Amino acid sequence: MNWTAIRAIYAFEMARFFRTIAQSLISPVLSTSLYFVVFGAAIGSRIDQVEGVSYGAFIVPGLIMLTVMTQGISNASFGIYFPKFIGTIYELLSAPVSFLEIVMGYVGAAATKAMFIGIIILITSFFFVDLDIQNPLAMIAFLLLTCVSFALFGFIIGIWASNFEQLQLVPLLVVTPLVFLGGSFYSISMLPPVWQAISMFNPVVYLISGFRWAFFGVEDVPIATSLFAIALFTSLCLGAVWWIFKTGWRIRQ
Repeated sequence: MNWTAIRAIYAFEMARFFRTIAQSLISPVLSTSLYFVVFGAAIGSRIDQVEGVSYGAFIVPGLIMLTVMTQGISNASFGIYFPKFIGTIYELLSAPVSFLEIVMGYVGAAATKAMFIGIIILITSFFFVDLDIQNPLAMIAFLLLTCVSFALFGFIIGIWASNFEQLQLVPLLVVTPLVFLGGSFYSISMLPPVWQAISMFNPVVYLISGFRWAFFGVEDVPIATSLFAIALFTSLCLGAVWWIFKTGWRIRQ
C-alpha cells in the first residue's frame, strides 16, 4: 500500500477545503441553523412531541444527514472531476498508484470534510435544543458510514459528470428530495398507510431511521434493516468504483 500517495492526495484535498472555508463550512452551518429556527421554533411551537421526543430535537438527526449526504457527494465529486477537467487525472493514472489508493485519498478526504461539518452542526444544535444522545458510539458509527458511503457515491458522480452543472444535478434533484421525503422532519408512522408503504422504497429512510435510533432509541424501521441498507449501498458503490477503474469508463475514454 502506497501510503505516501494516499497522504498526498488526502492533504491536497483537505488544503482545498480550508482555502474555501466560507463556502465549505460556514455556508452549510448557517443554512442548517436557519432550518433550526424555521422548523424547530416556528413549526416546533405547534408540534409538542414526535414519538416522545420534542420536535426541535427530533429533526436534528435528519438535518445532520441532509448536510452530511450533500457535502459528502459535493466534495468527492468535485475532487475527482477537477483533475479530469484540467487533465491532471492522466498524470495520476500513469503514476505507480493503484485505484484503491486513489479512492482512499479522495474519498477519505471527502468523508473527513463531511464528518467534520456533521460534528460542527451537532455541536451547533445544542444551542437550539436539549439533546441527550442515548447511543453516542452508534451515532458516530452511523455518521462515519454515511460519510464514507456518500463520498463514494459522489466520487462516482464526479467521474460520470461531463460538466460542472452535472455535478450539482444529482445532489439537488435526487438526494435532497429523497432526504426531505425520508423522514427528516417527521416520522414515517405519521403518514397514511399507503404513503408509509411507498416511503419504504426510499433508501434514505433507513439511514435517517438508524441515525435517529442512535440519538433517541426510536426508529421507523428495525435497526438491523438500517445497517443492512447502508452496508448494501456502500458495497454497490465500491463495486461501481472497481468497475470504473477496471474498464476505464469516463476516465481513459
